[in-house]
Amino acid sequence: MKTVRQLLYRDVVWSVVFVAVAFLSLFFFIDFVDDLENVGRGDYTLGQAVARCVLELPGHFYELFPIAVLIGTIYAMARLAQSSEFTILRTAGLGPGRALRLLALPGLVFALITFVVGDYVAPLSERQAVALKAGVRGGVSLGSGGAWLKERRTGADGERSISINVTAAGGGGELLGVRIFEFDTDGRLRTRLEAASGQVLADGHWQLREVQRTDWPTPEAALLGRPLQQQSLPELAWPSTLDATVVAAALLPVGVMSTVDLWRHTGHLSDQDQAVQRYEIAFWKKALYPLACVVMVALALPFAYLHARAGGVSYKVFGGIMLGISFVLLNNASGHLGMLRQWTPWLVAAAPSGLYLLISMGAFAWLVRYR
Repeated sequence: MKTVRQLLYRDVVWSVVFVAVAFLSLFFFIDFVDDLENVGRGDYTLGQAVARCVLELPGHFYELFPIAVLIGTIYAMARLAQSSEFTILRTAGLGPGRALRLLALPGLVFALITFVVGDYVAPLSERQAVALKAGVRGGVSLGSGGAWLKERRTGADGERSISINVTAAGGGGELLGVRIFEFDTDGRLRTRLEAASGQVLADGHWQLREVQRTDWPTPEAALLGRPLQQQSLPELAWPSTLDATVVAAALLPVGVMSTVDLWRHTGHLSDQDQAVQRYEIAFWKKALYPLACVVMVALALPFAYLHARAGGVSYKVFGGIMLGISFVLLNNASGHLGMLRQWTPWLVAAAPSGLYLLISMGAFAWLVRYR
């Protein structure tokens, strides 16, 4: 059995590594060619373009690894079937259940690798890539409307609801184009702050620079003739309960957030009575995505039971690869469908993996029974 494990694991691992390296090389080349037009603009050099493309490789690895696992495992299983090695192993006593258990181990290892890269390596490298891009280009735009955050604060004049808009993110965690709106319990605007830039400090304050502050009087004070107050301040330490982790989660794309960051941000949105379904679906997809590697291995196992003499092996292998790609497409589409239809988040994330696992087990059982 040790020899069988070595034979299967060696073929599967090397095939998966080869496919993963090929995918990463292709995407590195595409990113590099796409970024060449920016070289020479400002201080953006060829070395920085290469560095940015390298920093984006862990994210590509995380997205593509389940497909690499599928293609590599299908290739290894089909090669064993074509050379009749798997037939010999079956004759020697390698039953379907044992074969499934043997391949479950590399599937779990691949899932662990996907989890580590997706939760630790990719978020860190993507943030470094964003910081590099921001440092060279003077900031990264967050879209036409920017990013919005919300918090509540209780003070001497009662509870206030605060909405914060950030236009762009600069290098080193700097926030650009910060606008802060404070509303009282009746929904009336009480204070507006507009700052050219800001920084989230660790002591519970935001350090705002070049601030324009406008304060509106209460209705009672307005009746007494008190005017609104306007100030121009070079700097302002603005107290806030939003720390750097929550702010970064709101500014970064959902795809580069770790599972822990998604969990924390979902909790923050829930506490502020904001819509959380998008982030709940993203959290469950992030948590369950590594299990796609196990599904891909199970999907590839039936190809070991193909008979080369029956012909059409290449077409069947191609069909298996297309089935795996359809899994990725369905996995991506399910999140959008779930948000549109208001489906249960964990069910939206688990449905594609469960469906394709059933398909793979059904195909496996049919091949063992009739072929």
